[in-house]
Amino acid sequence: MNRQPYKKLFTYWFSVIIYDHTVKFCEQWIEWSWKLKEQMTGAARSGKQNIVEGTDDMSTSIKIAIKLTGTSKGSLEELIGDLEDFLRQRDLEEWRKDDPRVLRFRKIAGETVKKLSETRDVRYVKALKFPNRPEVAANWLLTLCHQATFLLHRQIKALERKHQQEGGYMENLYKKRVKYRNRNSRLWK
Repeated sequence: MNRQPYKKLFTYWFSVIIYDHTVKFCEQWIEWSWKLKEQMTGAARSGKQNIVEGTDDMSTSIKIAIKLTGTSKGSLEELIGDLEDFLRQRDLEEWRKDDPRVLRFRKIAGETVKKLSETRDVRYVKALKFPNRPEVAANWLLTLCHQATFLLHRQIKALERKHQQEGGYMENLYKKRVKYRNRNSRLWK
């Protein structure tokens, strides 16, 4: 039996890094607003936890897995909005996706997530240096969130195809029941 299958998912490991680094970000630069701090860390945590729950629920309902994966994506989109607000309100630059700094962040994050998916060794998360300047830290988190939401979108589409091709849990139980009934009804004739 494969325990914790979500730990193979790149989306899960992106969300772990996002959650941990959002907590650090808020401790350093959002200390003035308890409510915003709670919102941002809550969105990051929700992004992670809904991947866990959605993957766990997939054995009984692909529809629920799709819904929870969508909730994860929505939570990270909410965090993106907060980070964009943070940069705008402080007259800090939001880096474009083709900015060399963003490209470097994407490479670092991609390599780290790949290692995490293969090894499940959280030391790779701890080894990531959290930026010490607010503009850099916010853009780092934005880069991670954009990578994660892109992958979550693809994950949702894959789950939708799986549901379309294989059917849902209840649908498959019904087919098994009908097959069983048909097989056993012949025995009694």
